[in-house]
Amino acid sequence: MNAARPTIPDAKPSARQPAYLRVKRHVLAQIQGGVWKEGDAIPGEEALAREFGVSRMTVNRAIRELSDEQIVERVQGSGTYVAQQKYQATLVDIRNIAEEIAARGHVHRSELHKLERIKAGEALGRQFGVPPEQALFHSVVVHFENGQPIQVEDRHVNPAVAPDYLAQDFATQTPNAYLMRVAPLEGVTFAIEACQPTPWVGEMLDMPPGEPCLVLRRQTQSMGRVASVASMWHPASRYQFTGSF
Repeated sequence: MNAARPTIPDAKPSARQPAYLRVKRHVLAQIQGGVWKEGDAIPGEEALAREFGVSRMTVNRAIRELSDEQIVERVQGSGTYVAQQKYQATLVDIRNIAEEIAARGHVHRSELHKLERIKAGEALGRQFGVPPEQALFHSVVVHFENGQPIQVEDRHVNPAVAPDYLAQDFATQTPNAYLMRVAPLEGVTFAIEACQPTPWVGEMLDMPPGEPCLVLRRQTQSMGRVASVASMWHPASRYQFTGSF
């Protein structure tokens, strides 16, 4: 998996962009462009509200989402600061895992464990910028390399950008391949962390008790909207992320 400098989403106002998203993208652009560095205080909510001509509640939502994504850190009584980034490079090319495996001369196959319509709820609603009652698509796919499970892909998708998602055969194509075709990529935010898998994920990956996972959490944007939010779980003993600048 190749890595490079962040792709900065367009921060200019657009009639299609909710107001909070304009603020969020502006803050991301300042951080990813190196204007605001790790540990720097960012402007307060009142200052950002004046700059963008929006309510403080709108700014609060943008900053809350960035805090949830560990881009900024809110310190009670002090302010909001650029967080220490666990992994600061971003993908120039979001590669299809099937293509990655084929490039190594190995055989890919996948198993579909879930494909359903769900309500967004509060947490996912904030990430997608939609009401909690709005429908999202949800899939869980296990990817194998030479017969060994190496990734559990747990993905939520915005029906507005991929209305036919539930009709796809994800045994013959990956969700990533389908989405890259129907929802051209405009921006991506992601983080990589090590954590213990849930029992269900551990079972799907055939992992021994106590082994950690490397988890790639990625949000993609397309057509002025959040297109998908995915968590990709990898056994730490079988997978590594590499990149170059």
